[in-house]
Amino acid sequence: MTTAVFLTGLMVFAARVLDVSLGTMRTISIVQGRTLLAFLLGFVEISIWLGVISTVIAHVRDNPVIAVFYALGFATGNVAGIMIERRIAMGSIVIKIIARESAGELAAHIRELGFPVTEFEGKGMSGTVTELYIVCPRREFRPIMRGVRLIDPEVFFVTEPVGTLGSGRVPPVLAQTGWKGIIKRK
Repeated sequence: MTTAVFLTGLMVFAARVLDVSLGTMRTISIVQGRTLLAFLLGFVEISIWLGVISTVIAHVRDNPVIAVFYALGFATGNVAGIMIERRIAMGSIVIKIIARESAGELAAHIRELGFPVTEFEGKGMSGTVTELYIVCPRREFRPIMRGVRLIDPEVFFVTEPVGTLGSGRVPPVLAQTGWKGIIKRK
């Protein structure tokens, strides 16, 4: 393999990682209803892809190793896109915490962090339980749960994605301002 082929392959790999990562972010933006962001990401993604695929088509017959760089870039781009999205953590989630004796202390702690908590009383398999219902930005999940687990390490919880926030009082921690508010527009 010549230096020129290696450099071409490296360029194909890097561009493919970038365009597939953008594609992952675009897909998540579509699911979350972020139309403008999905449009912009799609435009950049396909522009990069067109450059990459034209390079691959021009060189793959003489240098089949370019196809390997292309495939490795695709696979790496999927992983990179997921990692980037986890780090950015766009959108909101619902955390449902099921607790027994610690429910009041957990609710107070979460409220101190600035998040509204709704409490529901219910019956579990072995007695009365309280469900704490919290809507928060995804990026706040780990800090919330860190505090929750300090109070009750055995707490049971589930999370769900939030599709649309209603028209009632939107908690200040969920109101989007600045560029994020603009990109969120549907």
